[in-house]
Amino acid sequence: MRVCLASTSPARRMLLRQAGIEPLLRAPQVDEEAVIAAVEAGEGRVLAPDEHVLLLARRKAADVAARLAADEPGFDGIVIGGDSMFELDGRILGKPLLPEVATTRWHEMRGRTGMLHSGHSVWRLGPGAAPREAHAVAAASVTFVDDLTDAEIDAYVASGEPLQVAGAFTVDSLGGAFIERVDGDPSTVVGMSLSTVRRLCGELGVTWTDLWDAGIPATA
Repeated sequence: MRVCLASTSPARRMLLRQAGIEPLLRAPQVDEEAVIAAVEAGEGRVLAPDEHVLLLARRKAADVAARLAADEPGFDGIVIGGDSMFELDGRILGKPLLPEVATTRWHEMRGRTGMLHSGHSVWRLGPGAAPREAHAVAAASVTFVDDLTDAEIDAYVASGEPLQVAGAFTVDSLGGAFIERVDGDPSTVVGMSLSTVRRLCGELGVTWTDLWDAGIPATA
């Protein structure tokens, strides 16, 4: 059974590979800011973090699933979409992008605990069958060490790693040494809760172990 990841995230791809799955990669064509703005304007409120990540995960997976079904009518497998964001004191901390923003974030997070929210959407596609979808949100709390020095923060920011990731940190690379504890599925913090994706696959009648070593060459 084939697996398509509706993302070009290296972290999500790595997670699937480590779990024995070699996914086909398709980049979703979704304007995330426009999607969120339209829904919030329509509903007259700001979406909660779990609603935010689930909405984007579903839109991204649906976009890729629709295009994949059109391009490859014989595709038999699943499409996985995801989205993540970090919350601290009720504030959403996305990708900092700029070194000065990342530095400020780390001074705020030092010795504190925040929540990583991760939305998941899985589509089951098969020849002659109507597409079906299952979705869920996973969350994990992240506690940062309290003895992190300013020099370590500066060195980490200078590495460039925290600039392009939600919350300005990673748990599976350079930033891992600055994280004291993760409560919840640790893969959630990397970018996708594998246990959640497995459960969603089960809801769609897909056995997780059937996805191992799918053998589909990944595209960059």
